[in-house]
Amino acid sequence: MKKITVEKLIERFSLKVIAGENQLQKTITQSRVHRPGLEFVGHFDFFPTERVQILGRKEINYLHKLSVEERKVRIGNIVQYHPPCFIVTAGEEGLTYLKHHCIEEGIPLLVTNKVETTSEFMIKLDAYLVKELASEMAIHGVCVNVSGIGILLRGHSGVGKSETAHTLIGRGHRLVADDIVVLKKLSPQTLLGTHDEKTKEFLALRSIGLLNVVRMYGRRAFQDETRIALDIKLMKWQKDALNNELEQEPRYTEYMGVKIPSIEIQLQPGRDVAGLIEAAANNWYLRQQGYSAAEEFLSRIQADFENSSEG
Repeated sequence: MKKITVEKLIERFSLKVIAGENQLQKTITQSRVHRPGLEFVGHFDFFPTERVQILGRKEINYLHKLSVEERKVRIGNIVQYHPPCFIVTAGEEGLTYLKHHCIEEGIPLLVTNKVETTSEFMIKLDAYLVKELASEMAIHGVCVNVSGIGILLRGHSGVGKSETAHTLIGRGHRLVADDIVVLKKLSPQTLLGTHDEKTKEFLALRSIGLLNVVRMYGRRAFQDETRIALDIKLMKWQKDALNNELEQEPRYTEYMGVKIPSIEIQLQPGRDVAGLIEAAANNWYLRQQGYSAAEEFLSRIQADFENSSEG
């Protein structure tokens, strides 16, 4: 199970530590945060105790209105479950009682510094935790973003994946990862492609060496991550093995249970592989919009046949 520390959360969001300075190595394993509203009024049937607990203005105002004894009971009922931490988005004024409980139970109490609503902060924190705690795997290949569409390039070593990526960069597209692509499963339908930090911005070309694409071509040449939409396998040319149907049958490659549309492109000297990848990306986009060139072509044939029959 993946996990991150409360300390890493503090660094990422510039949070202020109010209590629990010695407990910042506590770990977070759940990718969603929780706002304990029902729990403050005594409903604990579905209390996600392992999640980060967010206290916004509503929760803090409610606690301020309680008597000292009642507030002690309400907060005590929650802190006894020892969540990873509390984050207050309503400022630190009047939190002495909450600080006392957190110190007593060894729970970090944090406060946001930025002026943003509780909902805005929760959205950012949820997105961050989903990425950080997502299941992941590393594969050999190249990841590029072509016209906003994330593509995996796979194939045997030396087949030309990195060289193809370099050509695509020259056409205005972006490198995400070369050689080692880290895949993160964000949901049953969403796969994110990124680098492994060590290879960030680097592209290795045979006979040339290692290139830093940002230093050579500017920031536009690199993208930190991308949602994977297509899996393309580059293959050596096989005579009489090309498919010339109007529309290819859908194929998929599965990564951690996520199915990604997959196609194969055969290589041959003089063949514009980068252009074919651009075409594949644009065709995928049109299909997402409900358009099929094959269907339009067949409808034209049908219409022509019907007109001929009427004549």
